[in-house]
Amino acid sequence: MELADTLVAEFDALDFLHLLTERAVELLDADAAGLILIDQRGDLQAVASTSHAVKVLELFQLQSEDGPCLECVRSGRPLVNLGFAEMEDRWPTFRKAASEAGFQSAHAIPMRLRDQVIGALNLFCTGQASMSDSDVAVGQALADVATIGLLQERVIRQRELVSEQLQTALNSRILIEQAKGVLAERANLDIEEAFDLIRSFSRRTQQSLVQVAKELIEGDVDVEALRGGV
Repeated sequence: MELADTLVAEFDALDFLHLLTERAVELLDADAAGLILIDQRGDLQAVASTSHAVKVLELFQLQSEDGPCLECVRSGRPLVNLGFAEMEDRWPTFRKAASEAGFQSAHAIPMRLRDQVIGALNLFCTGQASMSDSDVAVGQALADVATIGLLQERVIRQRELVSEQLQTALNSRILIEQAKGVLAERANLDIEEAFDLIRSFSRRTQQSLVQVAKELIEGDVDVEALRGGV
């Protein structure tokens, strides 16, 4: 399934999210769709939509902090078959904005994995459209598969970042060891004394150990300069 394939090297998260809204419209007989996700800081962001009108409506909900999409994210439960009357009772300002955008009914389906809710898939209809139980199940399955794909991609990126940081640390350590050996030979010091000079110079000049090691190996800093940092 195209919405589950987030492991490909050329994975594009934004394209993936737009694809989700498009497929939701096709499968659930809606006129438009939008997607709200929780970012890394815990804030809600409108990230994808099938029309400009929906994007404006999603932003309106975020700014007014009112509407079915936000309630769906907070509760983690689907809100479907929301007609004109119910929206007027529960979210009158949203209902007015939706009506001005040309929509008369709405559905909100949580993007969730177990108890973790990462956003909501929101569907809008120009008429009084309704979703059957089987439609809701299809919509939730669609959102669940996409959620798993997104969370999986996040985990992979986090692992890659940790791996990259670890490799950087290892490379830095190798460079520092080389610098210690170079200084020990040039100044007739033991390895511990050489490291003490490098570290002292690093602190005095407010440079990183790696930067001092590079300068030492490349000959940009001499032994006398290092000794001056003791």
